[in-house]
Amino acid sequence: MKIVLARDYQHLSRLGASLVTRAIKQKPNLVLGLATGETPLGLYQELVKLYRQGNLDFSRVVTFNLDEYYGLPPDDPHSYHYYMETNFFKHVNLRRENVHLPPGRPENVVAACAAYEAAIAAAGGIDLQILGIGQNGHIGFNEPGAALNATTHLVDLAPETILANARFFSCVEEVPRRAISMGIGTIMKARRILLLASGEDKALAVAQALEGPVTTRVPASLLQLHPCVTVILDRAAAGQLNGKTNREEEPVCC
Repeated sequence: MKIVLARDYQHLSRLGASLVTRAIKQKPNLVLGLATGETPLGLYQELVKLYRQGNLDFSRVVTFNLDEYYGLPPDDPHSYHYYMETNFFKHVNLRRENVHLPPGRPENVVAACAAYEAAIAAAGGIDLQILGIGQNGHIGFNEPGAALNATTHLVDLAPETILANARFFSCVEEVPRRAISMGIGTIMKARRILLLASGEDKALAVAQALEGPVTTRVPASLLQLHPCVTVILDRAAAGQLNGKTNREEEPVCC
């Protein structure tokens, strides 16, 4: 695991975009796993900027998103379909047939989850998976528990996740209670992983994930078992690291 300390959020976003850019230039048909939430926004803005400058081509890139709220249609402003369209997809030259997100309102949840897994497999697996981290240590919507689902599944969101996401809604009652998420096994099959974390509110989860025991109670701690993870943190998110982990200046991935 490589841990990179950024000066601030803007620097974190630029470093993340640099890593993604190198991966795409090395493999133009890269299979890219995407995350949502506040943390990746700066990364997407940097990637859009690079595309507009003529420095990046997404025409052969294939994408798979981590998750989607269950029950929300794609055009709902709170859905991750809407988030991705607004913040990234419509600004670059991704082909629509190469863009994949879990459905928010599938007729058959089990079949939809199986189909999503099949699509990832048909694409050859994920080459580079972008992740954020929840305040309770979740990645995707894989919430802490005695056991974790390996593959894409319908999940009940933890109370702390619902409360943390309430800031994106008019009130906490509007936050969906369930979501469809890639499983921890699907995430861990990615050839490379890029984890981004920003802000003091993520510091405890980051410390537990990177320096604590590997446990399903902190799902992100399982990343310690992955052979190629790059973590980019701003100083606030790194605030509770005890120094056992090595720090680097540039985001070099395997």
